[in-house]
Amino acid sequence: MLTGLCTLQRRVRMKRIGVAGLGNMGRGMALSLLRGDYQVSGFDPSEQAAAGMAAEGVKTYASVAELAAAVDLLILSLPTSDVVEAVVFGAGGLLQGGQAGLLVVDTTTADPDSTRKVAAALAEKGIRFIDAPVSGGPKGAATGTMTMVLGGAAADVEAATPVLEAISAKRVHVGPVGAGHVTKLLNNLMCGAHLIVAGEAARIAADAGLDPQQIFEGINAGSGRSGVTQVNYPTWVFNEAFNSGFTMKLMRKDLRLAMGLLTQLGSAAPLATEAGRLWAASADGVADAEDFNRIVQFSGGAR
Repeated sequence: MLTGLCTLQRRVRMKRIGVAGLGNMGRGMALSLLRGDYQVSGFDPSEQAAAGMAAEGVKTYASVAELAAAVDLLILSLPTSDVVEAVVFGAGGLLQGGQAGLLVVDTTTADPDSTRKVAAALAEKGIRFIDAPVSGGPKGAATGTMTMVLGGAAADVEAATPVLEAISAKRVHVGPVGAGHVTKLLNNLMCGAHLIVAGEAARIAADAGLDPQQIFEGINAGSGRSGVTQVNYPTWVFNEAFNSGFTMKLMRKDLRLAMGLLTQLGSAAPLATEAGRLWAASADGVADAEDFNRIVQFSGGAR
């Protein structure tokens, strides 16, 4: 009985949810929260994005400080660590408006060192923090089916869980603050490497006079399969749709962060390092605005 009462109290306490950043991902999360019967507020520097969400029933504020002061849990959906720091430390920012007890959930794919810096500054004001990078793209955000890897205190993750259930289908608590972003960088590093080798495998199959789609069916029945061969290729590559909603620019950013992590740690990772080099080299042949799956068509950059 007591456990049930505590759960109910937590749900009531976390009824007012804010979303800072109302782009493709933030917009989808806000809409999923609305369907979950939460009181949703938001902020975006783009008047068009803010107006679009207001038309959907999201109350918008003129600054992050105002938004943070009005909610129990604040989701950050921002493109880079630099933007997160500006939103937290800048004029009209989170530190200015956030009150003790606020719980911040950062879904940005970010630099773990920056994440720890932000979390420490917020903690001094009694504001709790979870790094919660996501997978699933705009479609996953809009349908509430994303996957989240969570870094933070167990009690904070527990408190946020009812809210996160409205925007995600799967959540994995991977460790303390910063662990979520380390996990996401490693995930995207592996995905980036898988895309490169899958692209090479498809070209090799074609050079052998075989149908790459049939060859991949065989690979997907064996131990060489991956999310790239099972999901990315049939969804966005073989049909030449290339419309996943995630760009080369964003993936290159994530690979740069992963390379920075390897350098910082001094980790021995020759294959990962080569994948990072190829993604960087692809900038000369595949534009930033292209879908990130286009990397499978990149065959240059060889030394």
